[in-house]
Amino acid sequence: MSLETKIMTDLKAAMKAKDQAALRSIRAIKSAILLEKTSGSGKEITEADEVKMLQKLVKQRKDSLQIYEKEGRKDLADKEAEEIEVIQRYLPEQMSDEELEKEVKAIVEEVGATSMKDMGKVMGLASQRFAGRAEGKAISAKVKAILG
Repeated sequence: MSLETKIMTDLKAAMKAKDQAALRSIRAIKSAILLEKTSGSGKEITEADEVKMLQKLVKQRKDSLQIYEKEGRKDLADKEAEEIEVIQRYLPEQMSDEELEKEVKAIVEEVGATSMKDMGKVMGLASQRFAGRAEGKAISAKVKAILG
């Protein structure tokens, strides 16, 4: 089932359940899909594009959440946290910290990286392999810890 079909089904369910957090989040996803479809690129949206789009939505909300918490706006921070939770349901399961470390070590050995100079090689390969399953920040931190 494509993301768009799943979103439409879930949107109807959220409307019937009167789940405001789910409605806000699902409408944001639907809007992002619509923007991507009408961007004029003419290409079909792939699953990888969908994952990137969802990750971008989560990242935006996490950034907003940090700002709201810093400013003491618990009401707005709670809304952002609810939306993050709903959007993450549509992302692939995230890698655990141990799993990520193990995989990054394997890539370091595969590439033959020995110092921070090789970070670009490792990050490029890791970003491709872990797309949607780990955030770039987490990957970067693990690579730095292992190479540094």
